[in-house]
Order: sequence, then C-alpha cells, then structure tokens
Amino acid sequence: MSLSEQQFMESVRRNPINAELLTRLRTLGVPEAILTAGCLVQTVWNLKSGYDPQYGIKDYDVFYFDDADLSWEAEDLVIRNVQKAVDDLPVKVEVRNQARVHLWYRDKFGAEYPKLQKAEDGIDRYLTLCTRVGIRLHDGSLYAPDGLDDMWNGILRLNPANPQRGLFLDKCAQYVQRWPWLTIIDDQIGGCDPQPH
Repeated sequence: MSLSEQQFMESVRRNPINAELLTRLRTLGVPEAILTAGCLVQTVWNLKSGYDPQYGIKDYDVFYFDDADLSWEAEDLVIRNVQKAVDDLPVKVEVRNQARVHLWYRDKFGAEYPKLQKAEDGIDRYLTLCTRVGIRLHDGSLYAPDGLDDMWNGILRLNPANPQRGLFLDKCAQYVQRWPWLTIIDDQIGGCDPQPH
C-alpha cells in the first residue's frame, strides 16, 4: 500500500499541534524553516494504529538554515521567537539551525558531523530512512527524498548516509514499543522480529 502526498499532508494536519505550527511559524520568517521528523511520521503511524494523533510524540522539530551568523546568540534569538509564538501549546518545540550543528555535535555525541549547506541536509542524516520527511514552512511543500511508502508501511531501514547501527537499533526499539506493527530491516541480519521476547 502507498500514501499520496495529499493524504500525507491531510493526515499530518489531523494532529492539531502540527496544524498550529504550520500556520503560526510560517509568519515568523525563519530562514529555510521546515517542520520535520517524528511529529509528522508518528502522527501518520498514530492514525493508522487508531491512536490519538498526538500519542507518543515527544517533541516537534523545526530545522532552519542561516549561515550568516553562526553564533549561539543568533540561534537562541530564533528559538526564543519561536517559543513566544507557540507558548500556549502544551508541547516541546525543538528549534535548530542546521548551519551550526557541526560546531557542537562532536562535543555532545562524540562523532564528527559535516558542515551542512541547507536545512534539508539535516533531514538527510536521520538514522532511519522512512523518517526523512519535512514540510517547508514558507510554501508548505513536502521534502521526502525516500518517498512515503516505507513510512506508511512501517518499514524501518538504516540510513547509509549515517550508518550508526547501534543508535539506529535503539531508536527502532523505542518506536516498536509505541507502534508494535513496525518492521525493522537490518541488512546485517535480514528482517527483524520487532516483538520483544
């Protein structure tokens, strides 16, 4: 089975937090801003599972790209502006300037991180291929380099552009706890039974 782009967009907006973020943040003029990751994919998984659209979503990620000022102070100003716009929403909104990630990633995670050229480059580095989706805030267009089929069918595959298998399997285990019908595809051992034993 597959999911059309229109069906995906309609599903995402059935989560009222996504709908509010897509509307409110568009007016802030944050450069190359894009709503991304779990808040989109997990909303679809929730609807497919018969759950509340907001179930299990830990935070709502907003990436942007501004390499004109790589200081923490500049990023913090954007973060505070976004927080002011969404202060009444009962969720955590994580805002990150993708132009700065290479400056702090090694200290936080102990691994190198390339200097990115656009916000979508950050999405391209997600551990799991089917979560590489985003909705650009300035025009509402979809970014989904792997399409939507794996996401809709719950197929979890390691991203070869970020082959951290241990972290991938940890993340998949967290997903499967919330959505047991997901399937982990691990090239080293073939398809995995996602059920805990």
